[in-house]
Amino acid sequence: MSEIKYYTQEGLDRLHDELNHLVSVERPLISRQIAEARDKGDLSENAEYAAAKEAQSMLELKISKLQDVVSNARLLDESKLDNTKVLIFSTVKVKNTLNGTIVSYTLVPENEANVKMGKISVSSPISKGLLGKHIGQKAEITVPSGIISFEIIEISRQTP
Repeated sequence: MSEIKYYTQEGLDRLHDELNHLVSVERPLISRQIAEARDKGDLSENAEYAAAKEAQSMLELKISKLQDVVSNARLLDESKLDNTKVLIFSTVKVKNTLNGTIVSYTLVPENEANVKMGKISVSSPISKGLLGKHIGQKAEITVPSGIISFEIIEISRQTP
């Protein structure tokens, strides 16, 4: 059984769209490829048929895994999250106490992380170090390059 993971409405919609695409577009496409290869004769020496059957197996595995993820997905009600401390879906403005640099991060589920957009995985070292902290608190976070000290300046909730 898969573990339960939490998603925003946007993330859950993306999962449903991907699953729908695989089932309604990719699956029929591979079925046609198998039928065309079958029509070419002897299946024992038909490389196209073997390749299409292999692609079908891989697609069915991907569909099965995605169906499992969707069935264990839970929608998180962002309106009920506490803004006084850092939680998943919090947007946190932090100041690096060593060099004074100020950055903002939004803590999101792993599958919604996008560093270019400032969305970091809730399971990343930085997120783990910030979780549960309040404005004004400092967080000593161990990252691959060493230890970074952040001071929490502001906490807000990600807008859907």
